[in-house]
Amino acid sequence: MKKILVIDDNEDILYALNEILKYKKWHAFLATSVQKGLEIFENEIIDLVIIDYHMPVVNGMAGVKKIRSLSKDVPIIVLTVEENQSVADEFIAIGASDFALKPIKAPDLLSRLAVHLSKVKKGRKTYKYAKGISQSTLRIIEDYMMKNETDMTLNKISKQTGLAYQTVHRYLHYLVKENLVELDQSYGKIGRPKQYYKWLG
Repeated sequence: MKKILVIDDNEDILYALNEILKYKKWHAFLATSVQKGLEIFENEIIDLVIIDYHMPVVNGMAGVKKIRSLSKDVPIIVLTVEENQSVADEFIAIGASDFALKPIKAPDLLSRLAVHLSKVKKGRKTYKYAKGISQSTLRIIEDYMMKNETDMTLNKISKQTGLAYQTVHRYLHYLVKENLVELDQSYGKIGRPKQYYKWLG
């Protein structure tokens, strides 16, 4: 089942979108603010995000930037009443994938969702809850390893993802236990064996 995060401060819009997504048997996570949406995004494997442009405190523009900083790949569809090309261009520049105009037309929205969901990477796993394990951090490591077929060292993964060495070590240990990453030890001439990690998922 596809998991879709909807962020909109309008309760009526959330209700309508929830009904539309239920029709397709997709699971909707509903949030009335960007902050609540980010909390959900941190703890679930989300296949697609729908976010409203005009919201109080943190608007959709800032929301897209925050979500994109957590995932380079998740499709983000912006809801807006603005039929302004400059607004569209700005959203695309910061990482939005597409737009749907309000008032929402179910056939048009479902068509857009289907197109973007068809492009979502296969092979993602819904991880069981583990104390101290953040879905967003897992996603960063997962995305990097999925794009690199060669065996990788802890140092390389840490450097390329910008995550602390200790953090990468802890998360890779978790992924090894989940059978998504394979650990290979190469014994050199002298000294400790060098550890390489390979994505299996």
